[in-house]
Amino acid sequence: MESSAIIEIRAGAGGQEAALFSADLFKMYSKYAVSQSWTEKILDSHQSELGGYKQIVFELKGEEVFSKMKNEAGVHRVQRIPKTERAGRVHTSTATVAVLAKPKTTEINIRPDQIKVDFFRSSGPGGQYVNKRETAVRITHLATGLVVTSQTERNQLQNKENALAILAARLLERKQKEEIAKMGGERKSQILAAERAEKIRTYNFPQDRVTDHRAKKKWHNIEEIMDGKIDKMVSALQKNP
Repeated sequence: MESSAIIEIRAGAGGQEAALFSADLFKMYSKYAVSQSWTEKILDSHQSELGGYKQIVFELKGEEVFSKMKNEAGVHRVQRIPKTERAGRVHTSTATVAVLAKPKTTEINIRPDQIKVDFFRSSGPGGQYVNKRETAVRITHLATGLVVTSQTERNQLQNKENALAILAARLLERKQKEEIAKMGGERKSQILAAERAEKIRTYNFPQDRVTDHRAKKKWHNIEEIMDGKIDKMVSALQKNP
């Protein structure tokens, strides 16, 4: 069954190395998407000076996208020697992945009077402006205070559409969390245990090992995994979510 998911990857602890790891995760998911014949569209991105991503938001569309990607949500930890490290020490950095279901038109309806739209010039690494025209878009949802941006496209209309897609997905997530909060007992605690603040996976480069802390499984050949060959991990989590 075809579905869509909006994936947000944010650099966590670790500065430039965390941003580089975020870029590695994005490449991993992009290559996995190609292997699944999914389509990908970047909705927003903020690059770091060394070519990593402070944040990147993208949409994946295709067969079983959400069911396969939903278990990627959480904190991903990397242990490796950064390219910027001269003493050869292993550093630990993190990146956070959020996986949002893209709502159907009937699920979330955003009216023009519910949002404030601002336009600004898009910026590249280091904050320098890369466009002379104000094509980047910032949308504020007035009732919730949620703010989303998009600056990947060259015109305002496309960036506005991208930002609205991100906002709709976040509003749906918020609505679902409110519904979960009304639940009682074990079901509620199970869902809340899978929050994005939880450390879910460790990528240990010196030991050539990826450990998933939920499936309690380990895989070797880390370079192959970072090259998008994550079927075994995805399958393990679908069987043992």
